[in-house]
Amino acid sequence: MFPMAEAEARKGGSNQSRKFFELKSDYQLASSGEMKLILAAESILNFALAAVDPAVLINQSLKREGRKLEIVGKERREIIDFEAFHRVFLIALGKASPLMAEACLKLLGDKVYKGIVVCLPGVEFFWPGVERLEAPHPLPDDRSLKVAEKIIELSLETGEADLVFFLISGGASAQMAMPVKPVTLAEKAQVTKALMEAGADIRELNVVRKHLSEVKGGRLGRFFHQATIINLFISDVIDDDLETIASGPTTWDSSTYAEAKKIIEKYKLWDSVPQSVKEVIEKGLRGEIKETRKKDEIIQTRLLNLIIGHIEVAIKAATQKARELGFYPIILSRRETGEARERARLWAGLVRSLSLSSAIGLNPLALISGGELTVTVRGKGRGGRNLEFCLALLKELMEGPLPENVNWSAASLATDGRDGSAEAAGAIISPLAIKRVMEAGLDPAPYLNNNDSLSFFEKTGGLIITGPTGTNVMDLRLFLLKKQTEVSRI
Repeated sequence: MFPMAEAEARKGGSNQSRKFFELKSDYQLASSGEMKLILAAESILNFALAAVDPAVLINQSLKREGRKLEIVGKERREIIDFEAFHRVFLIALGKASPLMAEACLKLLGDKVYKGIVVCLPGVEFFWPGVERLEAPHPLPDDRSLKVAEKIIELSLETGEADLVFFLISGGASAQMAMPVKPVTLAEKAQVTKALMEAGADIRELNVVRKHLSEVKGGRLGRFFHQATIINLFISDVIDDDLETIASGPTTWDSSTYAEAKKIIEKYKLWDSVPQSVKEVIEKGLRGEIKETRKKDEIIQTRLLNLIIGHIEVAIKAATQKARELGFYPIILSRRETGEARERARLWAGLVRSLSLSSAIGLNPLALISGGELTVTVRGKGRGGRNLEFCLALLKELMEGPLPENVNWSAASLATDGRDGSAEAAGAIISPLAIKRVMEAGLDPAPYLNNNDSLSFFEKTGGLIITGPTGTNVMDLRLFLLKKQTEVSRI
């Protein structure tokens, strides 16, 4: 059973019509042309989020006919015969786990013998025979340790005639934790936090976390080595790298203890990490602790990996909706990375050039990008990579504005609904935002220097508030451009 708001959103019809957020009340003073672009941005982003709703993804990817189950992933298609297995188990981890599990159980319910679904605090779930566990994100706690213990306990019931479905999405790294002794949970969280604040990307974070964990980097898969495992992934990482999604608990890992140490040294943290962390990594380097699970350990016929959701799905939906609204969509990147401020500077340069070119005279443009940026934390403010990108972009466009005859709006959001430490998914900016900033006498620079983008947008408006979306496919960025003289369907 889900919270009432989510249940109501799912009553009848397709989730493609679901609205995650609404901006209209925040922009009542915008000009009509500007308001049209703001509402267009809202429509495009809502449509993209609905496309990566876990229930939609499961129902599009899994088709059951009696004893047969067809699974269509990003790059492969498999048909499973339930009669070939004695029992079926289901384990769901990550921010999308409740919605993935609900949709999957509706298809497989009579076949599932036992299961575990891990939920974020406050998210309810009930299904007969399936245990609900609660664990946080982004930093693990004792509940995360309990999750690992419970899953390992369940593994003892599985044998070579059994099938285990793992439904895995971003956030699972924090929700399931079991540090290699003598590292404590608090010490592992300390290292994770230090790397995040230093600007480490998700792959780097996970390389270190895997080598401090008994259940990541394929090590959880070792506990289920007798059973056949089907991993269904909703990817929140660049290039949909199976080793990186949720730190690859049930796949394999090509990284090493040497690489983990190199990453910590890269961010000049080796001298400050706890002694226990150094001890584990040094023992691993000497071969005294077994490496993470390598590909040659796995019987490939007993492991199927299928990616059913990823950023490309959201980008495709955003492109479709933009075209329906009369825009000419341009996909800038499907794997955008880098420092948020630097990317904002590059975006600003691009839209200045486009606003002066003949391209914008033909059709209004929609620039679309997906990926995940990083922020090097230097201040003590609140915010995240999307809010920082929007604030940096706003600053750039205040210093080098677009022509007055060009209407525009831009947005960046985290598809999981939470941007870093902010209770917001991201923000939307427009000429009205610049007007508000100037009228209030605000200077974006001090807020950027203090990494306090959330406070800035709380004062100026434009925050995108979705609450937890129940999915996670990285971030989506959008910039709409339109000459004021044009007539279109917008």
